[in-house]
Amino acid sequence: MPKTGENIYKRKDGRWEGRYIKSRVNGRIKYGSVYARTYTEVKRKLEKAKSKKYAPKCGKVGEIGRQWLLDSSVSLKKASINKYEDLLRQYILPEFGNTELSDVTNQNVISFANNLLASGGMKKQGLSAATVAEILSAMNGIRVYAMKKDYTVSFSMECINLKKEPADIRVFSMEEEEQLVNYLREHMDLSALGILLCLFTGIRVGELCALKWDDIDLDENKISVSKTMQRIRINTAEGRKTEIRILEPKSVNSARIIPLPDTMAGLLKQYHVPEAYLLTGSKHRFVEPRTMQNRFKRMVAASGIRDANFHATRHTFATRCVELGFDVKSLSEILGHGSVAITMNRYVHPSMALKRENMNLFSNLFAVR
Repeated sequence: MPKTGENIYKRKDGRWEGRYIKSRVNGRIKYGSVYARTYTEVKRKLEKAKSKKYAPKCGKVGEIGRQWLLDSSVSLKKASINKYEDLLRQYILPEFGNTELSDVTNQNVISFANNLLASGGMKKQGLSAATVAEILSAMNGIRVYAMKKDYTVSFSMECINLKKEPADIRVFSMEEEEQLVNYLREHMDLSALGILLCLFTGIRVGELCALKWDDIDLDENKISVSKTMQRIRINTAEGRKTEIRILEPKSVNSARIIPLPDTMAGLLKQYHVPEAYLLTGSKHRFVEPRTMQNRFKRMVAASGIRDANFHATRHTFATRCVELGFDVKSLSEILGHGSVAITMNRYVHPSMALKRENMNLFSNLFAVR
């Protein structure tokens, strides 16, 4: 009789046989066998067989990675595909492109990550933990894809533990925001109008650039965010180039309707041009996100406050809302987030003044009676 779980049997010819999983092909298990005259000997052979890689080669990392991207193109946005293509080309293929996927081990992945942190990048300056995490995310995409195909995979992303530095989040103080708003109102044009709209609604720069006056209901004082503008890389017969595209927003939750503050609605009414892009007043011309980023930086510098990127308007809006006592669920929907947790963890940055005000709520406990 075999011992439980060992898959070792005594045959009718007197020999012992040990069976093991040799490979998985298209979801089907293929078994291998070892034989010996004694139970002890067949057990030793079985353990040795299990420790070896008998599975057929499933393909090289480069081949499987390209197939993963091709199959993912139906579910991922073009911008995501472009990002993964770049990560493959710049980092993963030079390291693992010609390596059989089944030969990649946890130690290989650990060494790869450590080298990227220490000396990755064009100038060998070392990559940030956030960038390395994106590269490993692409590596994990290949791993999961291979496992779904029943290929042999010997590494796991659980072997990596990256210590990410907290992001340097820029939020305008009340004084800085007032200074910027005053500058924008004194130098009002359509770009300044767009920046003010972002400061008081939290919309993203791509959403602003795609916004048309038809998306703004000045009777109901609300805007409808249903698209975003991005510069996308495309591959042509002449090589790679980029083009501007207006796409669906970042996620399902990003399509939303935002009520406008009365003062913002009143300002917008002064510039209304039916069917035109908000930032140009033209039906055919638009301002792309990169250009808007540059204009924003110039206006920030001219207003006399410290440098910031455009996304600071979104962080500042969310933080101001919390300081003003907004319901967090409402704020989450205005920002287009899938959950309140995203809003709280990523975009809410209470000021020291608010923290002090909250802490002073304890003062009544110490009041002398």
